[in-house]
Amino acid sequence: MSRRESPPPPSPPPQLLGVQRGEMECEDRPERAEPLSDTEREIVQDTWGHVYKNCEDVGVSVLIRFFVNFPSAKQYFSQFQHLEDPEEMARSSQLRQHACRVMNAINSVVENLHDPEKVSSVLALVGKAHAIKHKVEPVYFKILSSVMLEVFSEDFPEFFTAEVQMVWTKLMGAVYWHVTGAYTEVGWLQVSSSAV
Repeated sequence: MSRRESPPPPSPPPQLLGVQRGEMECEDRPERAEPLSDTEREIVQDTWGHVYKNCEDVGVSVLIRFFVNFPSAKQYFSQFQHLEDPEEMARSSQLRQHACRVMNAINSVVENLHDPEKVSSVLALVGKAHAIKHKVEPVYFKILSSVMLEVFSEDFPEFFTAEVQMVWTKLMGAVYWHVTGAYTEVGWLQVSSSAV
């Protein structure tokens, strides 16, 4: 298939049963993301410093777990969708590069938590690129966020206490809110009248 031809729309993950591609139920998207308090921003930034020191390795661990546990996500990555073995994934330069891009996007968010407009702008770019160019189902952002938190908590248990995990969950909820907002903006998400 040439680079200009679009592949057929991928099948949605099991979590989307009852919701058609390009649709989202109203209660999935609150009116706005709950902002982090100053204390919560400090918690995120302090803990992120430990994670980001090992940016590439942590990012690779996140993507490997994501693809092993949710293999349907690999359909969006022609360069490494054929990889099955986690060790082979870890050696993939393309996967490592994407892991760095993911971690750098999160770093941009964390570094700019004091500037909601900048955070919104960064996540709008990510959301629009994944909606328009890559045609990734938005639910994968929610899944990836959960996988990230699992890996962070396991790799850095001394920093990711229950309280810290709650703050990061709130942040990831805001990230998902902004990303799905970008999907809505480009016409990807519609309120479904047929979804149950």
